[in-house]
Amino acid sequence: MLETSKKQYDILIAGAGFAGSITALILHNLGLKVCLIEKGQHPRFAIGESSTPVADLILRNLATKYNLPWLHDFSRYGTWQQSHPEIICGIKRGFSFYKHSPGKKFVTSEGHINELLVAASSDDIQSDTNWLRADLDAFLVNKVKEYGIDYFDLTEIVSAKKNAKWDFYVNHLNSHSIMEVAYYIDATGSGDLLEKLLGIKSSSADFLTNSFSIFSHFNHLPTWSGILQKENIPSDDYPYNPDNSALHHVLDEGWIWMLRFNNNLTSFGFVLEDSNALYDNIETEIIWEEKLKKYPSVNNLMTEATLAEKPGKILRSKRLQRKLNNCFGSGWVALPHSIGFIDPLFSSGIAHSLAGIEKVINCISENWGDERKLDQNMKEYENAVFEELKLADCLIAGCYKSMPYFELFNIWSMLYFTATIAHEQRRIKKQEPGYFLNADDLAIREIVKLSYADLIKILENAPPTAEEINRFTRIIKERIQPYNIAGLLEPSSKNMYLHTVAKI
Repeated sequence: MLETSKKQYDILIAGAGFAGSITALILHNLGLKVCLIEKGQHPRFAIGESSTPVADLILRNLATKYNLPWLHDFSRYGTWQQSHPEIICGIKRGFSFYKHSPGKKFVTSEGHINELLVAASSDDIQSDTNWLRADLDAFLVNKVKEYGIDYFDLTEIVSAKKNAKWDFYVNHLNSHSIMEVAYYIDATGSGDLLEKLLGIKSSSADFLTNSFSIFSHFNHLPTWSGILQKENIPSDDYPYNPDNSALHHVLDEGWIWMLRFNNNLTSFGFVLEDSNALYDNIETEIIWEEKLKKYPSVNNLMTEATLAEKPGKILRSKRLQRKLNNCFGSGWVALPHSIGFIDPLFSSGIAHSLAGIEKVINCISENWGDERKLDQNMKEYENAVFEELKLADCLIAGCYKSMPYFELFNIWSMLYFTATIAHEQRRIKKQEPGYFLNADDLAIREIVKLSYADLIKILENAPPTAEEINRFTRIIKERIQPYNIAGLLEPSSKNMYLHTVAKI
């Protein structure tokens, strides 16, 4: 229980998800006195479960640079299973996309006209992972405690006042306490606390993307490969089993994620485009049932599935797109998942959070004690996060606009994989990582901007013609050529890409 007397710390971190805990552990190892505050209690349900090669690269870098050797094990499926098989995760070999048409069973062709599989690893051992966040987040909090870092759960930050230092007023059950800290890091995953404490506003304006999600965890969800087999749809030339991936079912009005864990649990959710506020007054369960009935092959997946004990119901998000007006200020900074979010389409959340931790820790470690230099460096961090969100927004908005026309979606999505590959290569070559998704690469930003304008022009008279599709393919292939080490858009690939990142 918290004491009523004032406690003193160098840094207070709010939010004990994986980002808050990892940040606390690193700062502790740098010799700073840290406390971590959590409004809830672990283990707790959370989504944001899919890692990527960039996330793995950053985890390994943080583990080595800041003396957290055990963290390295969570960067690959093989080492995770060897070291901590009790912490549930799943194999994520890459990204899989299947296009469904309303009222029809899933169909495709020998050339995989309605499929796209992009491998991100060479085998299961080297694979990325789907994180069961309840397990991993709880494990990291236990590590925080092991390291002797002060951790307070079921604790609410009521208010904060800054003079030379911060005074944070907190409640824990029926006790009250004041914490005097030099610096505050928001890792809560939303802008709510910063608005409450400091009046920092969040906005959903100025985004191209407009989506929300309805989701839960399920037991006994049949495998998609099993559905394909029943429908006599061959998968012999697949680069991996699609159930061991971030599996996307692409709809006309959005998409579905399926992330499978190795304990028979599956994360399943719809993400729906909602620019015209079509769903505002419709109950969540009605939307859920209507979407399942609209797409028969998806509905077949759910016939035997049962809701998992946690969360035990279908959940619904607000609009996903949001951004704080400021990322930092005098004596405080927010991590990327608190600053803003676009959409989970390409599983960028974990990697973006880790990239933010990397930048924030570097700023603090190099400039601690010099407020002017610290603020200068945090301003660059703010610029980076805003540019990263802007680039991701354009890339994902293009996906939503092209979802009804899978050939167009396929072509457009190559821009995202191009940005990702470029950023992976930068890190693999031990270059300065710069901005996430290479958002500081002016050439990539210009490619995306020009291509988005081209896409909008094609869609003015939708559906696109074969001539427009072919021309767009040629344009995108030419634009991404300097970065394209994976043979993206090569006709011989038949939408099956074997490995888009070098062995790491």
